[in-house]
Order: sequence, then structure tokens, then C-alpha cells
Amino acid sequence: MTSWLPDIQQGSGPLYIRLADQMESAIAKGDLPAGGKLPPQRNLAYDIGVTIGTISRAYSLLHERGLVSGEVGRGTYVLARNEEEPQSHRDPVTSSLAGTRPLDAPANKIRFDSTAAPDIGQGETLSAVISDIMRDCPHAVAGYTRGSPDNWQEAGVRWLRCGEWAPRPDAIVPTLGAHAGVMAIISVLTNPGDRIAFEHLTYSQVSRAAGLIGRRISLVASDASGVMPDDFERVCLQEHPKIAFFMSSAQNPTLATMPLEHRKAIAEIARRHNVWLIEDNLYGAMDKKDIPLIAALAPERTFVVDGLSKSVSAGIRGGWVACPPHLAQRVRVAHKMMTGGMPFLLAELSARLVLSGEADAIWERCRNEINAREAMAREILAGYDFNSSTDIPFLWLKLPEPWLSATFKNAVYADGVLVDDEDEFKAGRSEKISHRIRLGFSSPGSRQEVSDGLRIVRSLLDNGSAGYDSVA
Repeated sequence: MTSWLPDIQQGSGPLYIRLADQMESAIAKGDLPAGGKLPPQRNLAYDIGVTIGTISRAYSLLHERGLVSGEVGRGTYVLARNEEEPQSHRDPVTSSLAGTRPLDAPANKIRFDSTAAPDIGQGETLSAVISDIMRDCPHAVAGYTRGSPDNWQEAGVRWLRCGEWAPRPDAIVPTLGAHAGVMAIISVLTNPGDRIAFEHLTYSQVSRAAGLIGRRISLVASDASGVMPDDFERVCLQEHPKIAFFMSSAQNPTLATMPLEHRKAIAEIARRHNVWLIEDNLYGAMDKKDIPLIAALAPERTFVVDGLSKSVSAGIRGGWVACPPHLAQRVRVAHKMMTGGMPFLLAELSARLVLSGEADAIWERCRNEINAREAMAREILAGYDFNSSTDIPFLWLKLPEPWLSATFKNAVYADGVLVDDEDEFKAGRSEKISHRIRLGFSSPGSRQEVSDGLRIVRSLLDNGSAGYDSVA
């Protein structure tokens, strides 16, 4: 067994990534030779003064990179390098920006790592509407988009409307999906060095993108009811964020929904500390909870973001932002600067789908398919602890002992299934551990494929970690 120890003061980014990068470098230099046994996780954690969870995540990254192998009871061993194959260079900064998903999804895997709208044959409808646009607007499609037609705003009003709340048409900005809308808001209202508040677990691609343009991250605690108002106030008092990004309903990945009292408290705290709010309603609009949006409680400071990716078609890249008074033009300009501008074809397609009722019809068919797949998941995974909702295309599964999130992700990957571990959703450096994975079931092409993937997950849960290195 090697006596090599890493230096945890070196490098940047999350500690487990720094550890994995140092081990990879040591393997490349021969300091950790092929066939050598790595220290047991508990021993290494003790020797360098970190948690075993940190070491486990680092070892899991080494498994993912194909550098080590291991079995329970035997330990973790360095694999021999194939000198004929080029070794991929792992930039820790790039790794932290990309999250835990592979940049290119591997072939021949069942994809439970996406929540895009299921393919229910909407291509036929999309093809017909696109043909109409090409016939009606050939010059607009051929050129740059120089304006924002009224029907684009009207579609945004209709799609974003929630209960008794509805935005004004002049408050609407069409966007290239929800993510682009959020980043346009952040770029308008913050400067490099400003802080943005996120939950510890959330749609972390926004926090990583915010970090890429120089914004700093503040983390707010959550519980089963979503954001904890007391901790949000603490963050506002101590760290002074300019913006907070929250999902008030069907939060990704936990599926938490804030009760009305929490929404009122958050609106008041944001008002008291002059914090802007971004309310991502991408899944909330699908969940149809009869609770007012935060935007209805604090319209002067809340942006509402939604799009078509989860309920109609992700490839359309259709989305809208509803802005507080007098900010729509600034967000529209920022969106153009950040993205290059709205393609006429996609914006017009999104608007026509919504205004014709076709988007609602497609969503109803997608919803029926999601309902069937969610019921299948509840049946196959019965007896295990998970959060799910009938209209939402993912569940949040708690792993039994001794599984760790990243280790389970690697094990089920080896069995042919892609899932997201909890690290994929961490908005910043957080030591909070939930031992859960997110399992999205909308992307597989058929219910049979969903069933096959769920049964693989179930089999691994039932059989424990036998044959896979989780603690050695």
C-alpha cells in the first residue's frame, strides 16, 4: 500500500476535485504506480483531516476517469495506463464548471440524467408550424431579428400566467430558454464580485454560469418546505446578495414546494434588504399547486422565468421572462448581448405554439406520458424513500446504507444507466450530504426502456454495494 499523501492546500475548486486531480497527477508521474493500492478511505480522511465523504467523492471521480478499480474487501487499485491511448487532460476549473455530467452523453446508456419533455410525436406538429412560418415570413427567417413582435409578448403573458397573477405584455422578454433568461437578468442587475443567493441544492448550471462571469455564490439552507426564511435573512444580513434564485414550487432536484407563509416571508425579507428575486417556475407551472407565486407578493422585485423545455420540446429553446416594471428593455438588451439575439424562427415557433393552443395540447400528451412513467417508478421502486410528483419528470431517491451518491452513480453507470448524483446540483462548496440521486425518466424513447432502467436501479439498491468499492 502506498504512503503517498496529497497536499490539500494546493489547487482550487471543491476539495474532492482537488484531491482527485492530485491523485491523477501522481498516477501520471508514477508516484502512485499501476497496481498500487490506494489508502483506505477512512485512513486517508484521518491522515489529511477531511471527511470520509470528501475522500469518497474523490475516489469516485477517479473511478469515473478510469484510473482505478476496486471491490469491497479488496480496496482500490491503480489501473495500468494504456500508453497507446491519449490521456485526457482534466482541468479542475473546467471540471467544476461542467458539473458531474459528461460533456458528451455516452452511447448505449439509458438516460435518467435529463428531464426534457418526452418524445410523444410532437415533431409532426412542429414541422407543420415551421412550414407555415417559412411560408408566411421567409424574409424574417432569413435575416437578423431586429424587433420583438407583439405576438411574442402575448405568448409570454399566456404561458407565464399563474392563478390570478399575470404579467403585462410590456414586461415580457422572449428568451432562448429559461437559462438564458436567468443569465440576462444576472448580467443586468449585478457586477463582477456581487453575490447571488442559491439553495445548497438547485439547478446549479445557473450558479456555475454566474461564477464564470465573476459573480460570487451565497448558500441558503432549505428543508422539506423549501427555502428557510430565517436562513435567507441571515445570508442577506451577513453577505448582502444582490439577487436570490429560487424555485418556489417543484424545486429541482428536491421537489419541495414552499408554503404560502414562507413565500410571504421571503418576499418581505427581500424587500427589507433590497434583494432582487428570480423565481424559476419551469417545473412549478407543471405541478399546478394552488399557491400564489412570490411574484404576486413582491411584483416590484421579482422576475418570473419559464419555458417550453420540460413540457413541450427542449430543442425549441423557447422561454420568457416577466420583469418588474421598467426593466424589460434592459433585460432584452442583455439577452441579446449574452446570446447573440433571438432567432426569429424559434421565437415565432414558440409564440405560435402557445397562442394556437398547440403547446397546451402537446403538454397534455406529455403530462399523460409523465404520469404513466412516474406511476411505473413508484411501483418498481416501492419500499425505497423518494420524493416524486405525478406531473414532474424526475424523482429524488434516497440511497440506503452504505451507498454514497457519487459511488452509486458510478455503479449504475457500469450497469448501463446514467443518473445525476447530488453533487450535480450543488450551487457552491457545500459539505451538506443527502445521499440521494435524481432520477429523470422523460428522455428514454419508450416505457419499456424506462422500465428496464428502473429495474437496473432497483436491482442495485436491493443487492447493496457487493462487488463495488464504496468504503475500502
